[in-house]
Amino acid sequence: MSTKLTNGFASPEAVGEPVTIKGFIETSLIEWEGKIVAILFLPGCNYRCSYCHSPHLVYSSQDMETIPTESVMESLRKRKGWVDGVVISGGEPTLQKGLKELIKRLKALGLKVKLDTNGSNPKVLEELLVEGLLDCVAMDVKAPLSEEAYSKVTGGPCDIEALRRSIRIILNSDIEHEFRTTVCPGFLTEEGVEVIAREVLGTKKYVLQSFRPNNCLDPSMLEVEPCPEETLKKFKEIVKGYLGHCFIRGEPHH
Repeated sequence: MSTKLTNGFASPEAVGEPVTIKGFIETSLIEWEGKIVAILFLPGCNYRCSYCHSPHLVYSSQDMETIPTESVMESLRKRKGWVDGVVISGGEPTLQKGLKELIKRLKALGLKVKLDTNGSNPKVLEELLVEGLLDCVAMDVKAPLSEEAYSKVTGGPCDIEALRRSIRIILNSDIEHEFRTTVCPGFLTEEGVEVIAREVLGTKKYVLQSFRPNNCLDPSMLEVEPCPEETLKKFKEIVKGYLGHCFIRGEPHH
C-alpha cells in the first residue's frame, strides 16, 4: 500500500481503496456502552503520539496480515441478531478512502456503526454524518487546542482549526458521541483540561482515561508511571465546573 507523507505523517488522501482491515474482534461488551459490538482496526495514522497503544497500526501495518473484507462480512452475517453494531477504530480510520463504502456495507447488514477518530479530517466526518452513516462518534481531544500543546502530544504539526471544526460537527450532529482525553504525565495540566472542557461545551459525554504504560509507540513511555488517581479526580472536578459532568474510564457513573 503506497502512502504519501506530509511532514512525515500519512496524508488524509494517501490510502487508496479498497479499505484495509488489519484487526477484527468478533465481539466486545466494552467498546460501546450498552451494546455488543465487533471491532475493526484500520491501519495508518497522521499522528505519532508517544503513548499510543497501537504502534503496529501506525508504523508496521504492512507486516500484519490483511483480513479480507469478505471474511469480516461473513462473520458479521453469522452474528446477525447477536451483534448490535461495529466499532471502526485505528490508526485513524478517516485516512482510508474506502471507509464510506465499508460503512455502507455494514449498515446494509442492519448494524449500527461507531467511529473512533482523532478529528483531523472534518470533511470526511461531516460527509459520513450528513449521509446518515454513523450512529456514534468518539473523538480524542488530546490536548488544549493550540499548536504548541497539540504538537507536543502528536509529535508534529497539527491543523487546530480542523480539530475545532470536527468538534463543532459532532456537537451539531444530534447523534450519540463522546469526547475523550488520555491523561498522561507531562502532557496535561489543570489549566489544560479546563481549556479542553470549554472547547467541548454542550457535550453530554466527556471521558478522562488514564495512560497505561503498555505497548507504547515510544518505548521510553513504558517507564512512565500513570497519573495518580487523585489527579484524575481533580481533573474531573474541573471539567464538571464547565460541563456539569465528567466520567473517568472504568469508573461507574450510573
